[in-house]
Amino acid sequence: MKFFNKLIRNEDGATAIEYGLIAALIAVAAITALGQVGDNLETTFLKVDDKLTAANA
Repeated sequence: MKFFNKLIRNEDGATAIEYGLIAALIAVAAITALGQVGDNLETTFLKVDDKLTAANA
C-alpha cells in the first residue's frame, strides 16, 4: 500500500512533462518568429538587388 501512495504523490513525471510542453511551445514560437524574419530579410535583399541592378544598367 505504501508503494501506491508514494506513486500517487510522486510528481516528478508531471514536472518533466510540463517542462517538455513549455520547451515545445517556445520552439514553435521561435520557429514562427524566425520564419517571419526570414521573409522580411528576403524582401529587403530583393529590394537591394533590384536597386543595384538598376544602378549598374
